[in-house]
Amino acid sequence: MKTCTDCNSEMETHEAKTPEGVLYQYYKCKKCGDEIVNMTQLHEVAEKYRQMKKYHAKLTKWGLSLGVRIPKELVKKYKLKDNAEVIILPEEEGIRIMSA
Repeated sequence: MKTCTDCNSEMETHEAKTPEGVLYQYYKCKKCGDEIVNMTQLHEVAEKYRQMKKYHAKLTKWGLSLGVRIPKELVKKYKLKDNAEVIILPEEEGIRIMSA
């Protein structure tokens, strides 16, 4: 059980997601409402952000549509193949591309 450093009351564990969908846990004091995040977990969330932001790609015009080039490292990691179909899911803050 975690105790609040401000009022010495019991803290509850809660879960939340960043706007990009990275799940994390935090502690909230039952009495004063103070919230804290475990530093180890904070570093893990920061690393996930670094990985998410690591790859940049340019959109290029292909006829009336736009195409995107997927970096070689991601092609290898997700075992993508030439002419394979993917699923494009619209999400609140962007799009998600998944193997079909």
